Amino acid sequence: MGALANIFNLGLKEFQSLRRDYAMLLLILWAFSLGVYSSATGLPETLHNAPIAVIDEDRSQLSNQLIHAFQPPYFRTPELIDQAAMDRGMDTGLYTFTLNIPPDFQRDLLAGRSPALQLNVDATQVGQAFSGAGYIQNIVADEVQQFVQRYRGAGPQAAELAPRMLFNPNLTQAWFGGVMEVINQITMLSIILTGAALIREREHGTVEHLLVMPLTAFEIMLAKVWSMGLVVLVAAALSLKLVVQGWLAVPIGGSIGLFLLAAGLHLFATTSMGIFLGTVARSMPQLGLLTILVLMPLQILSGGTTPRESMPELVQFIMLAAPTTHFVALAQAILYRGAGLDIVWPQLLAIIGIGAAFFTAALTRFRRTIAQMA
Repeated sequence: MGALANIFNLGLKEFQSLRRDYAMLLLILWAFSLGVYSSATGLPETLHNAPIAVIDEDRSQLSNQLIHAFQPPYFRTPELIDQAAMDRGMDTGLYTFTLNIPPDFQRDLLAGRSPALQLNVDATQVGQAFSGAGYIQNIVADEVQQFVQRYRGAGPQAAELAPRMLFNPNLTQAWFGGVMEVINQITMLSIILTGAALIREREHGTVEHLLVMPLTAFEIMLAKVWSMGLVVLVAAALSLKLVVQGWLAVPIGGSIGLFLLAAGLHLFATTSMGIFLGTVARSMPQLGLLTILVLMPLQILSGGTTPRESMPELVQFIMLAAPTTHFVALAQAILYRGAGLDIVWPQLLAIIGIGAAFFTAALTRFRRTIAQMA
């Protein structure tokens, strides 16, 4: 009971220290609010309100059908222009796409010929040019196929692909980016806060005070782990509720309680990593550099940015030792697909095992550091 009291009281002391650290408080507030929102809505892969103009030299039923096929929110309402306006608009950046429908396009198509459409793309708008060209190609192909089938009275093809989008039917990037950014912030803030708490003790000289008290390294470390982990967990829960579900209007498919349970286990591993980095670094700038070196592979190679299946098998195998790999997998299963404990329990067990290993390594390093200071 004495050890539990010491751990609890030391955790309260960490809350008091954090309360006076305005820079850290501002970082937490920004990371789980504007940081999540800006990352979710600032993804360049989404085609949104792309400016498009059409040169209709055919003036046929098919060309009119093609013009009206470009609809918001992917495209702005197409502007009908001539050749001179197209060159001027592309040069000044007024249009990202211009589609030129040649004369007799409908007649040549129905006659069995292969008329060509000209699509001009402003490739300096790289965020929308790549995906937008593919969108336009698919839209034109679908409209032409439907028109020809309707005109000739032909039935549908014997076999055709009918895509069904599950969990995110509109392929909205913010639905994916918002949740993944909360996960990234959980990892980043937990490492920074625990590492900074240890560096702060050294810079303020309070480590010496702790050494003369009847405290063990286990009690000191566990106090920092539970207190900073609780701060991040509460901030993540509020961000998920207020920013992701409220501000971004992202539907959550599964149990938030189960996700927070998994996040708590994940925090046990990442806060231990923060303690370990805090024993290696001698100042806050050093901690910042070490954190960058650790966070980049954890966030990029864990499956939150790109699918793990697209990575080399060796990288996939190595990243199984990282808690973020298992946390991202179970978070996506819970929050997107509504998975329950019967689905994600292997990932939970993996996080517990990895967390125990990191905690043991950090505790060993922390004891050695304290012994050198004594």
